Amino acid sequence: MPALDVSELNTVVSVLGAFTVLYGLVAVKIKGVWYLGEALPAVLIGIILGPLAAKFLNAKRWGSAAPDQEDAITLGVMRVMIGIQLVIAGYQLPARYLQIRYKELIVCLLPIMALMWLATSACILATIPKVSLLATLVIGACVTSTDPILSQAVAKGPFADKYVPRPLREIISAEAGANDGFASPFLMLAVNLLRLTENRREPLVEQTIVERGRGVGADTNDVGIALGNWAIETLIYIVLLAIVYGAVIGYCARVGVKYSLYRRWIDSESYLLFPTALGLFIVGTCGAIGTSDLLACFVAGCALNWDGQFLAETERRHDEVNSCIDVILNFGGFMYIGATLPWQEFHQPETTGITCPRLLGLGVLVLLFRRVPALLITYKMMPAVVKSWKEAIFMGYFGPIGVGAVYYLQHTRLLFPKEQVASSRERELLDAICPVVYFLVFFSIVVHGLSIPILSTIYKFCKVRPITEDAVELRRRSIYVPTPANAFSGDRDTFIAYNRFFRPLVNIANLPVVRSRNQSDSESVSIESEEKKQSRMVQMRSSDTT
Repeated sequence: MPALDVSELNTVVSVLGAFTVLYGLVAVKIKGVWYLGEALPAVLIGIILGPLAAKFLNAKRWGSAAPDQEDAITLGVMRVMIGIQLVIAGYQLPARYLQIRYKELIVCLLPIMALMWLATSACILATIPKVSLLATLVIGACVTSTDPILSQAVAKGPFADKYVPRPLREIISAEAGANDGFASPFLMLAVNLLRLTENRREPLVEQTIVERGRGVGADTNDVGIALGNWAIETLIYIVLLAIVYGAVIGYCARVGVKYSLYRRWIDSESYLLFPTALGLFIVGTCGAIGTSDLLACFVAGCALNWDGQFLAETERRHDEVNSCIDVILNFGGFMYIGATLPWQEFHQPETTGITCPRLLGLGVLVLLFRRVPALLITYKMMPAVVKSWKEAIFMGYFGPIGVGAVYYLQHTRLLFPKEQVASSRERELLDAICPVVYFLVFFSIVVHGLSIPILSTIYKFCKVRPITEDAVELRRRSIYVPTPANAFSGDRDTFIAYNRFFRPLVNIANLPVVRSRNQSDSESVSIESEEKKQSRMVQMRSSDTT
């Protein structure tokens, strides 16, 4: 007799498949017209189908339903999701981008991140009453980095194709990829200082802060030893080793791919899946040795396309594989975040003083002061990519908090003992870190997810014209393919597109920055201009044939 099997696996894959199908039917409207992206709809579906409402998705019931398994599942999902997409983000940057823009990246990773960390911690200290200063530094470090997934809507989405200059898009993408790994020094410094104060207040016991013995050193009551542990185990082992490891793996991968291409041993499927496979390998091996998998993945992606040839070949093969993997990871990951939001912890006035109004005020303060002042102070140190205070405000505002913050939240909880044996200050931190980080993630997804549609409406009202620089010809692979953003039909087989992010074989230092614009803010270029461009394209083709 047939029997119903409403297992957790069947429920999860059914929900993910149904959402992907329904979203795909109107994807052009959602992403290209309404500019909503993928994160916000996925989170809302996760909330609706999660334990708060329909109770279809509940990670606590998955697998063996072991106690505290949700933390391990969350950390694993975030690691895989971010790792793969950081490799993809790395190889999609122009060739030698880290070398060309190293000064700008240093500014983004050192002074800007430090100011972001301190500003965020101050906002938390001002709104959460029963949390110590060092605890706020730990929580602030978790949300310091900008999310590399949510940032892609500003760096590579349809809105960016129309209105965001390419140098600004590239630095936003590169910064979001690199600073996820560079949040570790700030986090570990705060953790070491917190443990140092606890050891001076309580007798020193023989234990390590991390169960697997990595990340920070043994407990101590000496500030010199604590800072030494931080320098050796964080700066050298976690950060420097990750950079070296990612560079070596990326270089070896690039050499191997070029050799296989020369021998014609690698097919299109394997070539286009190579970044995903490389990301999985780095996430697994870095997790095994205890170094930063996020930083290693991004560096490996940049090294894979160091000479620009890998990205150029993916463009020649009309790569849609990696964008599809992006979509599936975003759907699953953000739906999972929506299903695991700790709603019951957003109001605990007796323990930590956290209430819903305080969290809302914290979200507004973080949105205003976490990143915008740091960019306004430092943007003149990056004149090649941020050319005005308006661009500085734009870059500062669009620094979303997302998957990386959830990753660091779960990683931080592994650095401390369970709440039953933790000290009073550690319990304060463990009680406050989960609701604060999750609420800031949810707040950022909603606010930044709605900001682009609102900004697009403002641009249309103010008649801001799209960027019409660096026109390229795109092949139309089907008559049913919609016209890309900031593009028009060249002929029946091509599109003419402006301001594309992917420029695999150009020198970004020689790209034009300013050019007269003749395109309206809402549709494509004028008919007269389009006819001239089409006739010029026909003349170029006829000259090539002759």
